[in-house]
Amino acid sequence: MFRSYIFLIITVMIFSGNLIVGKAINDLPPVTIAFVRTLIAFLVILPFGYKQLRQSYDVLKDNIKPLIAIALTGITTFNVLVYLSLNFTTSTNAGIVEASTPAYAMILGYFILKEKLKPRHIIGTVISFIGALWVLTQGSIERLLQLEFNIGDITMVIAMIVWACYTLIVKQHNHKFPIFGGTLAMIGLGVIILIPTVIVEWMILGFPTEITNSANWLGLLYLGIFPSFIAFVLWNQAVSDLGPSLSSVFLNILPFFTTIGAVIFLNEQVFSAQIIGGVLVILGVIMVNVNLKEIFRKKELTNVDEEKVS
Repeated sequence: MFRSYIFLIITVMIFSGNLIVGKAINDLPPVTIAFVRTLIAFLVILPFGYKQLRQSYDVLKDNIKPLIAIALTGITTFNVLVYLSLNFTTSTNAGIVEASTPAYAMILGYFILKEKLKPRHIIGTVISFIGALWVLTQGSIERLLQLEFNIGDITMVIAMIVWACYTLIVKQHNHKFPIFGGTLAMIGLGVIILIPTVIVEWMILGFPTEITNSANWLGLLYLGIFPSFIAFVLWNQAVSDLGPSLSSVFLNILPFFTTIGAVIFLNEQVFSAQIIGGVLVILGVIMVNVNLKEIFRKKELTNVDEEKVS
């Protein structure tokens, strides 16, 4: 269980890097970024997963529909929408919007998977969501009421709904697949799905000559190795252990890592509203993941045992 929490923290740090790097190389079109990073991830995981893929071929073949669903949501559509949104919004805003995922995941998990939600889960998620909205609207209720969000923020919201759907599919089916063989199959399907899409993009926009830029290639290598491979494996394992609702709550920490990286690497500014919202986000995460009653109960039992010994 503790291992899964560590996996989630590492994953969120990598996800924040995804937004920062995605913003830094957004002179490349979104489908191109998604395609190249997925292709790199496929080549990276191929040596690790090929043997498992062959051994589990029958299982993977029998579950081709959920594999395609995973590839369509978490590998292709989500990434294209994220990189599209970064053309219109900041990486800090994207990280804040991504923090809203637990709300979608918990609602979908409750209705589709019949997951039980405790009051602290709901309250904690609401607090975190309020914190995310506070940053997004710069603490202005008028902006919230008037829905003054740009197209990039809206695109990011759609991306996170897609991610929530992906997380639920992973929860239902990921236990059937070997970790590397299954991931190789999912990413391979993602490459296949993106090939016709990227061809259409190049036909419309022309082939992106910026792809030959060394800085862009360094960014693409990061995206292909860390978010596409390492974070993908860690996230799927954590979701299998903890469930989609609890795992998604960790995305509320994303604005902090993203903001720090954006300030350092992209020279983005930090405002007081982001600090206030960030505090609310952390409080919500703590409320969801820490059962205070259980902690106090264990402490009382420990005190009783100590009194007996004395």
